[in-house]
Amino acid sequence: MRVVVLSDTHAPRRWHGCPEAVAEHLRAADLILHAGDVCTASVLDELAAFAPVRAVLGNNDGPDVEAWGAPETLEFELDGLPVAMVHDAGPSAGRTARMHRWFPEARLVVFGHSHIPLDETGDSVRIFNPGSPTDRRRQPRGTLGILEIERGALLSAAIVPVT
Repeated sequence: MRVVVLSDTHAPRRWHGCPEAVAEHLRAADLILHAGDVCTASVLDELAAFAPVRAVLGNNDGPDVEAWGAPETLEFELDGLPVAMVHDAGPSAGRTARMHRWFPEARLVVFGHSHIPLDETGDSVRIFNPGSPTDRRRQPRGTLGILEIERGALLSAAIVPVT
C-alpha cells in the first residue's frame, strides 16, 4: 500500500490548486492522509480525485473541513498497521512519549502543524510529519511524505521534496 502524506497546505493562501510536483506522487497513491491545516474543504475534494483521503482538523481549519469529515484525531489500520493522526503533536521535547500515551495502540503517528519534516522512532512509536508542500517556512524545500505499508509493516517512510 502506497500512502501519500500531506499537511499544512494552507489553501487558498498557499495552495492554489494541486502543484504538479505533488500530483505526480498522488497519481500513484492508494490512500492520501492530510494531517490538518487544509484551510478549505475544496482541497480535500481535489485530493479525493486521486485516491481516498483521510484527514484531521488543524488549528486553521474551519467548519467546512469538519463537515467534510475531518475529526480532531483519527485512529485506524492501514493494511494491518495501527496508525493515528493528529495535527498538533505538541513540543518536540517528549513528543514520542506523549504520542505513545495519546495513542497507545498506534505504531505510527502522523502529524503536522510545525511545517518541519520529521521521521523519528522512540517510546514504542514512530512519528512522522511530512512538512508542507506549499508553506515551507524556514525549511529549504516544500515536502510531502510517502509511506509503503504491507501486511502490518511499515516498509519505508520518506520525506520527499516537491519544490
